[in-house]
Amino acid sequence: MKQKSPAPRYVRMTSEERRAALIEAGLACMARGGIQEFTVDKICAEAGVSRGLISHHFGSMNALLAAVYATMYDGSTRLTRDPAPGETRLSALLDAFFAPEVFNREAFNIWLTLWGQISLNPDLGAEHRVQYARYVGDVAEAIREVARTRGRNTDANALARSFVCLVDGLGIQHCIEPASMPAKDAKAACRLFLEPHLGDF
Repeated sequence: MKQKSPAPRYVRMTSEERRAALIEAGLACMARGGIQEFTVDKICAEAGVSRGLISHHFGSMNALLAAVYATMYDGSTRLTRDPAPGETRLSALLDAFFAPEVFNREAFNIWLTLWGQISLNPDLGAEHRVQYARYVGDVAEAIREVARTRGRNTDANALARSFVCLVDGLGIQHCIEPASMPAKDAKAACRLFLEPHLGDF
């Protein structure tokens, strides 16, 4: 009987695959215990790699933290990169913001950890400014399209900023007590907020 070859000790990954694995490990550690779990040793143990790989792929823990932040934004705003046309775009954004993989307690535990570090970490603050401007800009453009097709006169940028604050606040309440703010109620609250400015949609 032919003997099986032993499993390789190491899995060869590309640089991008290794970066992604370290980001996912950072997210897993943060979901478990906040910023206290976001350490070199715990992330490397989670990813199954040596300590030097974080420096090799990111340069510093601050840069890894910024990459984790960008990844969270990327997951939350994925539909803004390939938007639906016209009025459908705003409804598609609402569906994305309150999808189960985005609007859940674990995700908002990570968001709360990240938000708490923005004022303390220059790298994270710089990443936040880029991501937040893109996020608000995408929402503003979706609002602008609805307002334009309906002949509504509204300040899309100001409305988008307030809308984003509402979404974040609803997420925090869901994180604190999920039963008090399920996704369907949160989405309904957003529609009620937008309708005086844009009409029913």
